[in-house]
Amino acid sequence: MTPGALEQRLGHEFVRPELLRRALSHRSWVAESGEEHSNERLEFLGDAVLGWVIADLAYARYADLAEGALTDLRKSVVNARALAEVAEGLDLGAHLLLGRGEDAAGGRRKVSILSDAMEAVLGAVYLDGGSEAAFELVQRLFTPMLDVAVDSLDTLDYKSALQERLAQTGRPTPEYRIRSTGPDHDKRFFASVLVADELLGEGEGPSKKAAEQAAASMAFAALAAQAELSG
Repeated sequence: MTPGALEQRLGHEFVRPELLRRALSHRSWVAESGEEHSNERLEFLGDAVLGWVIADLAYARYADLAEGALTDLRKSVVNARALAEVAEGLDLGAHLLLGRGEDAAGGRRKVSILSDAMEAVLGAVYLDGGSEAAFELVQRLFTPMLDVAVDSLDTLDYKSALQERLAQTGRPTPEYRIRSTGPDHDKRFFASVLVADELLGEGEGPSKKAAEQAAASMAFAALAAQAELSG
């Protein structure tokens, strides 16, 4: 497929098409082709752009949500799995520039590669068209995911999800350690979750349950990231 087809799907025609090419250039391609830049710096920029726009959209669209719920909502969209899903919808994999080995290993379908490239594309659009173009693109691509995610916020149970993931990999049950600060009428709770004495996540909240869920959420994300790296 041609870059023009991707631009149509993005709804953005690049003034500087070299930015789009760079956004699609995986480091394996750069190593083999001798080109100077991979998409890693654009990925860094795109991650910041995505976080900003999603925070703005969530704050504006869901005025009744508390800070903790807004944080959970942002996490449900700003993650590798969600980014890869959007990338698949754009058929981004077909446009990636990959090294021969990575291509043969199914790199065009890997969540980590697709999510990184999606962030790089967002960074490229930001540099090419400015903040307004980037905002409009994220809004169009991710708002449907936000609307779906907000309906399931009450059902999120990171403690159960973490325990299930650990069981699947044959690891022991997590242990939660709690401490609190402040007077009885205004306590703040802090939780640490450990697996075989290894600290996997920490969190805080207005109750023990909220703190444990926050810590479990961080641990679950850490395990997911480890799985991506090892896969």
